[in-house]
Amino acid sequence: MSVFEHFRKEEYAFVEQALEWKDTVETKFERKLTDFLDPREQDILSSVVGKDETVYLSFWGGSAECERKRALLYPFYEEVSNEDFDLSLFQVTYPVKFVTLEHPDVLGSLTGLGLKRGKYGDILKGNGLFQFVVAEEVALYIEINLQQIGKATVQTERISVENMLPVQEDWEEIHTTTPSFRLDKMIAEMYHLSRSKALPYIEKGRVKVNWRTIDRPAFTLQPGDYVSVRGQGRRKLMETMGQTKKERFKIKYGKKKDS
Repeated sequence: MSVFEHFRKEEYAFVEQALEWKDTVETKFERKLTDFLDPREQDILSSVVGKDETVYLSFWGGSAECERKRALLYPFYEEVSNEDFDLSLFQVTYPVKFVTLEHPDVLGSLTGLGLKRGKYGDILKGNGLFQFVVAEEVALYIEINLQQIGKATVQTERISVENMLPVQEDWEEIHTTTPSFRLDKMIAEMYHLSRSKALPYIEKGRVKVNWRTIDRPAFTLQPGDYVSVRGQGRRKLMETMGQTKKERFKIKYGKKKDS
């Protein structure tokens, strides 16, 4: 059985990359440190590496609760620590009395510096400040160039990763049923919308599955998929559990408690 049979076609490119990383460690006995991966990519990489006896795999993003993490693949005989993931933590302060900043403002400013999304991880908000973790190789560039976020002039400083704000990643588990695993039907069920109201979100590109925009209502969800609707929070299809007597599918999904 081919490893690709477990994944969607749109995920094949990342699966091939994961196989290449694993092969490099197996044949050259060299470590491979990746960019930041989203949770779906982490799941795929974990599946590809599996319980290999020669290649070990670890993830770290600054804390165990971080969503985006770098992966480190390494030979079985080596030991690794958090320092091996080459992370830097930045803290950004701004005049909170005069301006309001949100997560998308920080994300937009980092993107505006020309940074790929894989070069920085979680963005955390505190009282009058933001923190974000980045790959060490881009830290100096950010330190020099990040002087403004939105319309606010900001103060940026590098601090110890030990001082990272707590990450809130709690999921409420919900059991329900659905007539179909089509994206439009699942959006309607998980967000308590009518199908007619769910469709515009999809067709206008406001729905992401595993951090990728999906505009096809007939797209089929699978267990492990992360779903987000712009402005409506995030869900995760955790498990399917057979059918009811009325031939509806029994499912368990997660809802982020802050959404």
